[in-house]
Order: sequence, then C-alpha cells, then structure tokens
Amino acid sequence: MASRFAASNPSFVPRSARPCRSHAAASTTIAAASPAAAAAAAGTSHAVAVAVPDVGVIRRAPAAASRPPLAGVWRDIQGADDWADLVAPLDSLLREEIVRYGELVAACYRAFDLDPASKRYLNCKYGKRSLLREVGMAGAGYEITKYVYATPDIAIPTQTGTCCSRWIGYVAVSDETTTRRLGRRDILVSFRGTVTNTEWIANFMSSLSPARLDPHDPRPHVKVESGFLSLYTSDDSSSKFSSGSCREQLLSEVTRLIGEHKDEGLSVTLAGHSMGSSLGMLFGYDLAELGLNRDGAGRAVPVTVFSFGGPRVGNAGFKERCEELGVKVLRVVNVNDPVTKLPGVFFNEGFRELAEKYELPWRSSCYAHVGVELALDLFKMQNPVHVHDMETYMGLLKRPNVEQVKKKKTTTTKERINEGADIASMARRFLIEQSFEAWRWQDAAMQVGNLVQSLGI
Repeated sequence: MASRFAASNPSFVPRSARPCRSHAAASTTIAAASPAAAAAAAGTSHAVAVAVPDVGVIRRAPAAASRPPLAGVWRDIQGADDWADLVAPLDSLLREEIVRYGELVAACYRAFDLDPASKRYLNCKYGKRSLLREVGMAGAGYEITKYVYATPDIAIPTQTGTCCSRWIGYVAVSDETTTRRLGRRDILVSFRGTVTNTEWIANFMSSLSPARLDPHDPRPHVKVESGFLSLYTSDDSSSKFSSGSCREQLLSEVTRLIGEHKDEGLSVTLAGHSMGSSLGMLFGYDLAELGLNRDGAGRAVPVTVFSFGGPRVGNAGFKERCEELGVKVLRVVNVNDPVTKLPGVFFNEGFRELAEKYELPWRSSCYAHVGVELALDLFKMQNPVHVHDMETYMGLLKRPNVEQVKKKKTTTTKERINEGADIASMARRFLIEQSFEAWRWQDAAMQVGNLVQSLGI
C-alpha cells in the first residue's frame, strides 16, 4: 500500500517514518482499537471500531502537498485492498472521499418532495440538470443522467390517485475536471434512505429469500432480505415518472454509461444511506454477478459501495459471493444506531458460528454484514431519530479530528438480547416524553416499531 502511494508521489512519507501525532501535529486521525478486538465485536474479520466523543479535539488538516494525489491512489481509496492501513487510523484522503460521497447522498434527501399537496409528491423537486445546484452542490463535478425509482408493495394515496413508485436517487457520471482529479471516470449511483412509513414496512420483512438474479446460475444459497429484494425488483406500471423496476433502471443506465466510456479508466461507486445502502449493495452484487462491470478490454470495472447506517442485507452466502466477485463495501456505522443491527439482531454472524458447530438446520438463515466496517461511537442514544440521521453522520465525519477509543468485547447471545431490549426501552421512553413534527414523529415511530417487532418484544 505505502509503496504504491510512494510510487505515485515521491514526497510521500511512509507511516513508520512520520512523526508522532499530537495536539500540535497536523493530521486527520481517528484512533482505533486493534482490528482483532473490533472484529470480535462485529462478527467480521474486517470490522474496525472507532469512538467519537461528543466534543472532538479539532486540529489543523495536513497540507495537501504532504499527501499523494487522489488520481494516483484512487484504487486504494475505492477499497482494492479492503482499505488496509487506511481505516485505523482513518486516512485523511479516505475521510474526504467518504464525506464527498455522503454529501451526494444527502442531496437526495434535500431534493425529495414530501409535500402531499404537491404534484411531485414522492418524487424529486428538481430537474436532473438543476438538482445539485438547487441543493447547494453546483460544484460537485457530476452530471446526473437518470433518476431512479423504487416500488414498495404498499401504495400511498395522493392527490392524483395512488402511488407505489417513488424517487429513490439518481445515476451520475463525473465531468471532465472531476475525472482528471479522481484519476478515472466515476459512474455514481446515489440512494436516499427510508422516509415514508410504507418504506419502513417494506424494509424489515425480516425473512431471507434466494436472490436468483442470474437466470443462468440462480445460486439458491445466496439469500437476501425479502423487503429489500422486493424494493429492488418490483415494478409499478402505473407510474408516470419511471419505467421498469429499480433493478431494470439501474442495469440499463449503468451499463449504458460503461459502454459509453469503455475506453477510459472507470469505477462504479454506489453510495447510500439506510435502505439506500441496501439497494446499493444489491445492485453492486447484481452488476458483478451478471458480469456487466467490464470495460472495452474486458477488464473488471471496480464496484465500490459506501454505506452509511446500513442494515444487514443478506446471509453468509451473499457476503461470501460479494467477496468472490470483488464487490467492495465500506460501512460507516454509528454503534448506537439500531438500524445497523437489523435484521438479524440475534441470528447473525456470531450465532452462525454456533449453528455451524452444532450443525443446526437454520445456520444458512443467519444474516451477515458485508465488507469493512468503520464504527463510530457518535453519542449516547437518546433520540432514536437522530442516531440514524444522515446529517448526524455527516456532521461528525466532517470534524477535522476526533480521539478516544472504545474497545468492544465479544458479546454473548444473552447480552445481545439484553442490549436489544435496552434499545427498544429507551426508544419507547423517548417517544413518550418528546414530540416531533408530524412526519418526523411517524418516522421515529416506525423505526421503533420495526425494532420492537424484530426483537419480538
């Protein structure tokens, strides 16, 4: 890793040769627990726990000249080596890219029309050419080429009838200036998370179904959460804004862009929050499973998912297949966010080890997180809405520096049950004591309802 950085930038100084960081030293650092300790807590060999106190210690960012240019190391930033040596401590260049993609996800929320009286209710407020400008991101460096719609199983009454399909995000491609800076042409799909109640209901059906996305090799052992699969594959023929399922829209547009830029260096980046990160992971798997991420020379185009507050999407078979296909996933997680523990509060990576040991029949039905985890301890959970809020994630990630480490220990099944009950209890108390604007209160209520249902409390 360091050798590649050095090759692209002679001024690069290996970590081992750098001076110790202090309050006076200029660097963006998140001091982390050892990977082994964090992995034990998360049930994955890639997890890294990072604690973020309420008040971080702010330090100056390093001078740009002290770092290699992004164009020379973009493959590492996109996870070619599973972000080895970049997460603990968090590399400043990687943090900037996480924030940049997070802002492109936050744009989806700012542009989503939640006014029931509007003709564009549940759709984007703006046209493709003006969206980024309207939300204050005129210089983002991407051209939006297509809007993407998803279809839950439940319709919502509107002033023009009922609607199932709703705007979920957009496909974009980097412009010439940004392409030169990034070192490749970046095809981006940005997904918002759950906002409406029906989306929450559709999200956590909490049953695993075979994905079967490749008709030539259905791989029945690769299973994903049925609610996410339904959102990804369902079609609303009555929608005047969309044509085809979310899956069909994405495959059509992204493969078109890959073909259009097949003779350039390319990357496919899927960035999403909450439900959106799940759709991103499903699409990344689908694209790679079908072998559609190929450039003009037949080489695999890197597929990377930046997940913010994402839940588990599938079982261990899904996780293993994503790894085989080279789909890279960086999960940015607030450890106090209950959504990141769903589905599979109990039947997850940790329980699967026990099930395999005793050859229990449901061991293939255990959920598993995919990829590398950047676990942030943002604050004590008091508000079940804000711990999962995208703006909360972004606010903390934008801090120039944070410190203090909370080492996590391996938890037993009984401790996980108690932890889940504690989260549900705190959420219930909060809802009784507080009041929200109408849609925010409903959002919070649905989060708590799904959590309680999943816990069986």
